[in-house]
Amino acid sequence: MYAVIKTGGKQYRVQQGDVIFIEKLDSQAGDTVTFDEVLLVSGDDATTIGNPTVAGAKVEGKVLSQVKGRKIVVYKYKAKKNERKKQGHRQPYTKVEITAVNA
Repeated sequence: MYAVIKTGGKQYRVQQGDVIFIEKLDSQAGDTVTFDEVLLVSGDDATTIGNPTVAGAKVEGKVLSQVKGRKIVVYKYKAKKNERKKQGHRQPYTKVEITAVNA
C-alpha cells in the first residue's frame, strides 16, 4: 500500500518503512508527525484519488533528525561594474520515516 502526500509545497510517493527528506518541520527528533493532505491512496485491490484530498486518509511518520542539504554557491555578477557577490546556502530538511499509511 502506498500514498501520495503533499507537504512543503511538494508531493511525495510514500509507503510504510520509507525514509524521506522533506522541507523543514518544527519538530524534534523522535516526535510523531501526521500528514493529512493525502492526494492518493493505492492498496492491493483499489486506488482512491482525492478531490483534492482523500477523506479520512492519514499518513503517520517519525522524525529521525533535522539535517541540511549540500552547499550550493550563489554568485551574482554585473559586467563592467566591478560588482560581485558570492554567497553559500544549505537548505534545511527534516528526515522522516513513514510508520503507517491509514486509508
